[in-house]
Parts: sequence; structure tokens; C-alpha cells
Amino acid sequence: MEFFADGTAMFEAFKGGLLNTMRETNVQKWDTQYDFPAVNSGDIVRSIIPHQRPTGLQGLAFNTRRAVFDDWRVREALITAFNFEFINTTINGDPQPRIPSVFGNSVLGMDPGAPATGKVEEILAAHADDLLPGAMEGYALPTGDGTERNRRAIRAALALMEEAGWTLDQGTLKNANGEAFTFEILLQTGASEPQQIVDIYLSALERMGIFPKVETADSAQFKERTNVFDFDMIWYRRGVSLSPGNEQALYWGSDAADVEGSRNVYGIQSPAIDAVIEGMLTSDSQEDYRAGVKALDRLLMSGRYFIPTWHSPIARLAHAKELKYRSDRLPMYGDWIGFQPDVWWYEE
Repeated sequence: MEFFADGTAMFEAFKGGLLNTMRETNVQKWDTQYDFPAVNSGDIVRSIIPHQRPTGLQGLAFNTRRAVFDDWRVREALITAFNFEFINTTINGDPQPRIPSVFGNSVLGMDPGAPATGKVEEILAAHADDLLPGAMEGYALPTGDGTERNRRAIRAALALMEEAGWTLDQGTLKNANGEAFTFEILLQTGASEPQQIVDIYLSALERMGIFPKVETADSAQFKERTNVFDFDMIWYRRGVSLSPGNEQALYWGSDAADVEGSRNVYGIQSPAIDAVIEGMLTSDSQEDYRAGVKALDRLLMSGRYFIPTWHSPIARLAHAKELKYRSDRLPMYGDWIGFQPDVWWYEE
């Protein structure tokens, strides 16, 4: 095993034959830079490995402890204004699939936009008074038209803001007291992709009369501020597994919302979410367990706590032609721990 401190040097070593496998996470690089002689001659094979792991979250998270984000209609408006289709194409070139839900891309994920049925419906019905629109009848992330101006989505976002008490006044979104709607986005210094995404997002918000402030912090400051929830909106990642357990209460539970340093960065306090997590943990059949996770998925998405970006339902592996694997018996986890090199072999 060889270790490299520089990604460019590692790629050149792979191209030169020093390494015999390369896991590529950059879509544009995979599409444009894997045409070197060893690939063209067939000595290097490019393999696509699909998986069924939950997407988890990657994107912008709302701190619902802040008054500016305590109305779900405001959060839905800001999700609607996020021009995902345009951002996706601009940054990735070859558009990547959007994260549909926390447990999307797996057997535990909800069906976006479809009404709840069966046991999932039963679970949610028990908490009808605590449900937001979309939990029972179905919620799917709003879509844009793919253009930079994205007029239809901006109009829809403005309508939601007006319902929540915010209207345009001389080019600025204000409430009845004349106070401007604004907030801060906290990013970590050196996070180039999140910065690119936010820059495009800001231009959309400006067309709504919203002018957020973007603050960057080094890793120590970033950690300190997130620990005490000193932010309005933040770039955040949260991974989940195919066997979610009691850690879900730490991610989304009410008891963790006001505990400094907790992983409930969103400030979620929902009796329905608490009860569904408890039911999921005490289920005694796989059917009930999966229904519980799907119900949780619906509650999290209809809560509008985050603005998801994209995920990759595949892994991209370039490797020497002599390295083999069973393509007809791929694990549900795909290219994950226990796959390469564990079940691969070398064949002359």
C-alpha cells in the first residue's frame, strides 16, 4: 500500500503503473482525464460499482433555534429558491442525482412525493397533530427549470415568504415592522465546493431581495461555533447506515437539541420524531423496523430542516485488468468496507 500526500502525484503514479487501483470521486475528472494510454490499451479497466446505501445528508442546514428559520414556510421558500438543477450542472458538468431524503437510495427510504401507506401511514397517523404538510400526503424536493434565473421557482418562493409575513419593499424582503429578512451562512475556510454552491445560491436569493452574509472560519473556530450552535445556516454532512439505531436520537431527538456539542445541529424538537425513533428501536420485526425508518424519513424531509445537494449511487474504480471481482454478486453496500481488496483477486 502506498500513501500520497498529494492527489495529483497519486494520480500520476497510477497512470505510470506504480499503483494498480484508483478510486475516483471527482465526476468531471472521471469523465475527462481517464483517457490515458493504459486505459485506451485495455491495461486499465474502468469499473462502475452500484450500491444501495442510504444517501445521508450533504448540503445546507437550517438552525431552527433561530427565529428567522422557525417557520416551515420560510424554510420551504429557501429550499425552493435553491437552484439545484443549475448548480448541479454548473459544478459537476455531468449532473449528479439529488439526495431525495435522508435514507434515500436504500430499502429504508421513503417514496418521495407519494402518500404514506400501510404501516408507515399507521405510524404517522398516531402523531397527526405534530405533522407538517407533506409528511402524510407525500413530500418531494421542489425542482427548478435548470436556468440561471429560475423564474417559476423564485415566484413560488416569494409567495411562500409572503404567506409567512415577508414582502418585497424597494428590492428588499421585509416584515410588517420594516425589518429586512437576512441571515448568516457559516462555511469552513478552504471548503471550495460549498463556497461555489453558496455563491450561486446567493445570486438567486438576491433576486428575492434577500442578502445573506457569508462567514468563513478555520476548523477550530468552525467546530467551536457549531458546538454552541452559533450560526444561522451551515454546510453540513451527516452519514447514516442501513442499520440505524439509537444514534438517531442523537441526530434528530428533542433531548439533544439544546445540548452543546450534540449532533442535532438543526435544533429539531418534534414529539413525532422522538416517538417514531423510539418505536423503530423497539420494533420486533423487520417489517415494523423498516416502516419506522421510512416514517422517520418522511418526518425529517417534511420538516424542511436542510437543503440537500447531490450524492453518488455508484463508485468509480479504475484498476489493472488483472484485478477481478464478482460483478454478478455485488453486495448491497457496494464499494464499501469489506469489498476491495477483500473479495477481489489477481488473475494473470
